[in-house]
Amino acid sequence: MTNRTFAYRLRGVVLALAAAAALHPTARAQRTQSEDFALGRNAEVLVNMLRELSTQYVDKIDADLLLQRSAAGMATALDPYTEYLPEQKMTSFEIMTTGQYGGVGSLIRQKGDHVIFAQPYEGSPADRAGIRIGDRIISIDGEDASGFTTEQVSTRLKGDPDTDVRLVVEHSLDSRRDTLTLRRERIAIPSVPWSGYVADGIGYIQHSDFTERSYEQVRNALERLRAEGQLRGLVLDYRSNGGGIMQEAVKIASLFVPKGTLIVSTMGRDSTSRREYRTENEPIAADLPIVFLINSSTASSSEILAGALQDLDRAAVIGQRSYGKGLVQATRYLGYNSYLKLTTAKYYIPSGRCIQAVNYAERDADGGVAAIPDSLLTEYRTAGGRRVYDGGGIAPDIKIEPNYVSRFALTLYAMGYMEDWADEYMRRHNGEKIDVRTFSIGDDEYEDFKRFIADKEVPYQSQTRHAIAALRKAAKDDLYDTTLEEHVAAIEALVKDDTASNLETYRREIIDALNAEIVLRHAYNRGVIEHSAASDQTVRRAVELLSSPEEYARILAEQDPPRH
Repeated sequence: MTNRTFAYRLRGVVLALAAAAALHPTARAQRTQSEDFALGRNAEVLVNMLRELSTQYVDKIDADLLLQRSAAGMATALDPYTEYLPEQKMTSFEIMTTGQYGGVGSLIRQKGDHVIFAQPYEGSPADRAGIRIGDRIISIDGEDASGFTTEQVSTRLKGDPDTDVRLVVEHSLDSRRDTLTLRRERIAIPSVPWSGYVADGIGYIQHSDFTERSYEQVRNALERLRAEGQLRGLVLDYRSNGGGIMQEAVKIASLFVPKGTLIVSTMGRDSTSRREYRTENEPIAADLPIVFLINSSTASSSEILAGALQDLDRAAVIGQRSYGKGLVQATRYLGYNSYLKLTTAKYYIPSGRCIQAVNYAERDADGGVAAIPDSLLTEYRTAGGRRVYDGGGIAPDIKIEPNYVSRFALTLYAMGYMEDWADEYMRRHNGEKIDVRTFSIGDDEYEDFKRFIADKEVPYQSQTRHAIAALRKAAKDDLYDTTLEEHVAAIEALVKDDTASNLETYRREIIDALNAEIVLRHAYNRGVIEHSAASDQTVRRAVELLSSPEEYARILAEQDPPRH
């Protein structure tokens, strides 16, 4: 881009700002004269700055990149959900909102110099071609894939539906090489990866996102449960569901509450922007007892659904306090296939409360934000008169302490050791069938995993050993190192955080993770969910509650969720 072209584009920015002000006289009239002056002044300063950098900076700069970063910088000053989406980000944004993309249908991961298939989706082109977890990608369309990154492979595997990609794949189970031609399809990632019965008469639906057609998938799952048995209670699992399209939450609520029920309202800068969203369909399970599972990663549309059912005394909520995202986003086209995703409103669930946990409008001197303090929380009432509060997410009716996975187990997973051992296990047990719900490796298999790990580097150090190192440094800085070293050394001798010791300390959770890897290879992601649901303490508590109509009724009639 020449300096003249760049200057011309900058002039266009100023003209666009002036046009925008002229086209919106009402909004302009609401601003003070000083605000109008500040807007014009800062726009002119920005344009001048960009022009000087483009023409005078010592090295040649990428003007397009500079403008993109300027746009991104404006968004970062507001909240985490407002962002500039240039053309190259639109593919991932489309996947997030629609749950669909063009490709062969598999997750991939790096292993050494090659990329391997980490999880072919059930029924996808990759799955139908016989590709399994652990299969290595040797070449793509005749190009040697050795040394490719996952990003390079992903770019080549994705593409327009009904186009072909030619792969040479080395199968993990028998080291056989196949030349495969896969036809790309529109890959739809299911919103409901598994549903089924977790106890006599108690159904379970795991819902993972709010993309297009989520409502249809939840409804279909509910209808299948009713067709398969006598459904007396339902567990809806929205743990770690980060949300998505708000209208899908309203539709899903319509399965359980009367037509015309207010589920959520939104309001922007002033009351004239208020909009209400009510159910438009007759319910198909109006009286079915429901337990709704949440955790700290339940956010956005998931919180709308959880909060609405709680405010309407329609479901008992179990788990941990939800994330607390009470903001609504919309996209605006900016031209040249780029968009602005911006926060346009706050949402309010039926009691009238907004559960936004952080006030991004108020920042400290360093630009930091903080959670809304307890002193500013407002009390609201559910339909039946129970006390609930705004700010800070949805508080569960029954709190369950979360199960934290150790950093040691996470390190083993991140290094790929669990997946690699599971691949070896499958080679030894090729062709064997398992019971998805009850499967578990035995002591012999775990001893084999320990031998597998013995010569591997595990870059892990416990928090205790970190604290000991910090204590030594502080003692040295304070000239206490000679006095305290004997005591510090004695404490250090008690700490057992070597790999062999940790494999015993965290044995149970490592076995659980290995079980999940093997089940995944037999029964895809749906099998992992079915397997984990059978022993999940939160699911078990939900089943207990649904099996006790008296306790369930008491909670919905008189038990206030905790304020904190």
